[in-house]
Amino acid sequence: MTKPAELRGLSMEALQQRLDEAQAELFSLRSQQATVQMENPARFGILYSEIARIKTILHEKTSALPGE
Repeated sequence: MTKPAELRGLSMEALQQRLDEAQAELFSLRSQQATVQMENPARFGILYSEIARIKTILHEKTSALPGE
């Protein structure tokens, strides 16, 4: 799990890439759950938290841009 301080140091593009990767992994986990091949069901909670954390930091960065 990534700490918020680490995420705040990343660029907008890197954050968006991290978000896309986390969402793709979540989709994969949902597919595994549907076919009963789950290895680590606790990963759902970790991914939900990480996605929320990344979205929050992206929102902070976009609302802090000048001229908006």
